[in-house]
Amino acid sequence: MSARAPRRRLVRRLFLGQLMVILVGAGTLGAVAFLVAPPIFHDHIRRAVGPVSDVVAHHLDQALSETLLLALTIGILAAAAAATGVSWLLATRIALPVEELSRTADALAAGRLGERAPHPSAEDELADLTDAFNGMADVLEHTETTRRRLLADLAHELRTPLATIEAYHEGLADGVVEADADTVATLQDATGRLQRLVEDLSLVSSAEEGRLTYDLRPIELAELVGAAVDAVAPAARERGLHLETRTPGVPVIVEGDRDRLAQVLANLLRNALEHTSDDGSITASVTSTPDQAIVVISDTGVGIAPEHLPHVFERFFRADPSRRHVTGSGIGLTISRAIVQGHGGELTAHSDGPDTGASFTMRLPAATGP
Repeated sequence: MSARAPRRRLVRRLFLGQLMVILVGAGTLGAVAFLVAPPIFHDHIRRAVGPVSDVVAHHLDQALSETLLLALTIGILAAAAAATGVSWLLATRIALPVEELSRTADALAAGRLGERAPHPSAEDELADLTDAFNGMADVLEHTETTRRRLLADLAHELRTPLATIEAYHEGLADGVVEADADTVATLQDATGRLQRLVEDLSLVSSAEEGRLTYDLRPIELAELVGAAVDAVAPAARERGLHLETRTPGVPVIVEGDRDRLAQVLANLLRNALEHTSDDGSITASVTSTPDQAIVVISDTGVGIAPEHLPHVFERFFRADPSRRHVTGSGIGLTISRAIVQGHGGELTAHSDGPDTGASFTMRLPAATGP
């Protein structure tokens, strides 16, 4: 009820404002008519018939007054009736989009984030306001969806190593698990996973907020890509994956932080390994233009559906939620994009759809001359 009263007041205020204009206009019209008409009427009488007696003049003035009063009354009433209808229509049409915006705002405040205000029929400032409001609601809904998914995935990422630690702790306490090298290794792996998750969360927050510092130096990009490919080669050979590096015959130099860019390449290659089936292939290629250095990591893996492409760089996003067994913290791509953007570049993803493979393209500004 509290949301409806202000909207009714708005219609009434708009209508009363228009009615005040009508009343002021009618009063002004009457005053002007009674001030201007008699002198003009008397002048025409003198010109037409000459001087008249006081009795005739009195009757003429009375006739003029009654005629003016009747005509103005009828005219003003007719105009007021028409203007009142038009004013009510305009007030309602103006208030309706505001009413819808208010109703939608109430729904959003109540947690119904899928609500949207209908677009007004007229293309005016109210339509622009409605579009901006709905755009804000879209961002709000997407942010809330991301927040809920992030919390759910974060809980899952924490649950697995914590469950391992808890189980081994209980086993050690009950004497059913021996404190041997395998137990220590398992516990170290679980705590290491928790540590990596915490570090990655801190890193991505710092990177997205622009708080990371970079040790920028000239880097030969093909050499850096080759080293990153060599690092994952044993894992690729173990699964029968074909790993290929394509580099130009000339140096490709960028100004960058070697460790941070190596981290990006490691994340992209690890992502390709996780999503490419055995006996598939992964290709890392380096090319350049006069103003850009380009690295493309492509694979023949599971691919990405079109509706998932805009979200692959979001924290903990998984196109297939059932793939919980993949390694890593779930924010490697988020960190990678933030680091690349910190270097003044961009990181994009492309796929023609499921089972068609995927490619990730890193573009960095080419180093200027010495």
